[in-house]
Formats: sequence, C-alpha cells, structure tokens
Amino acid sequence: MGEQDQTKVGAMAGVMALDLPLAEPTPDMAAYFQKCRDKIGYVPNVLTAYAHDMAKLEAFATFYNDLMLAPSGLSKLEREMIAVAVSSENKCFYCLTAHGAAVRQLSGDPVLGEMMVMNYRAADLPPRQRAMLDFAVKITRASYEIGEQDRQALRDIGFNDRDIWDIAAVAGFFNMSNRMASAVDMRPNAEYHSTAR
Repeated sequence: MGEQDQTKVGAMAGVMALDLPLAEPTPDMAAYFQKCRDKIGYVPNVLTAYAHDMAKLEAFATFYNDLMLAPSGLSKLEREMIAVAVSSENKCFYCLTAHGAAVRQLSGDPVLGEMMVMNYRAADLPPRQRAMLDFAVKITRASYEIGEQDRQALRDIGFNDRDIWDIAAVAGFFNMSNRMASAVDMRPNAEYHSTAR
C-alpha cells in the first residue's frame, strides 16, 4: 500500500475517496459557501466534493436549489422524503445521512426520519405521500415500467401534472447523486448525525 493510500492528504480528505484539487471559487460560489456557513454552520461535503470544477459545482447547486427549494406543489418535506426513499433503495450512505436529517428537522419527528431511512413503508403516511414515494421508488427500480396508469394513479390522488414532473425530477436527481456519492465514497458531514434527534 502506497504512502498516499495510507494517509489521505489534501483538500478532499474526509470528504471523498478522490483527492482532487479545489478550483479557484467564483465569486458566486464563494458567496454560496459563506451563506452555508452563516446559515447552517458548515459547507455540506457534497458541495466541497464538486468544488474541484466550478462549472459542475454551479450546475449541481443551481439544479439542487431549484428542485428542493423553489416553489412547487410538493412541500419541502415531501421533496426530502423522496430524496430519502430513493437513497434508501440505492443504499447511499451520504444522502441517507444528510436527507434523513432533513426529514427529521422538517417533520419535527425523529422516528419518521428513521423510518424513512430504513423503509418508508413502515411509516404511517397519508395515501398521497405513500403514492408519491411508490412512484419515486418505481422510477429508481424500473423506470422503463412506468406507464400512463402510474401517472393517472397520482392524478387520482390529487397530484397535477406539474407535481408529477417534480416527483420525477427529484427522484431522477437523487438517483444520479446517489450513484456519484457511492462511486467516489462521499462522506457526510458529522453534523448531520446529530441533527434533530
């Protein structure tokens, strides 16, 4: 085992298995990182992992913020629930830790957060949220099997077509993110483990 294998050095140590040099931050991304520090006290490791390439970081942050924070027929909690259900299917340690913490925080219910991480079907969810998560998991397991009957089932329970788009977009984004996080062994910030317990 080489010296570099034995001791991880560099900016990415503790963030992921790849030791990529940090790029010079753009003013927008420097301000974004500072906003993270001011608001939550740290920069999420996923952002640090992307910070070796400012174009990729900006694209990731823009898409994430639009999907998870912009106005939607889905609540912020529901979008986090999708993130956790998808991440549970994919067994993504980073996203289960980070977004499980978000579910605990947004719901005010640590038990719900744990159920979502382990198996959302164990949670006593309203039919609307159960249908939403079933659809997100079907996208994760076998998106090619989705047909009009699946979309219609969501309409029948109260989702409109924009909501269905948002469910699919959040599920799709986290399927990509889970695969990236697992491939590079991305590690969650320690702060997530104790959030809202």
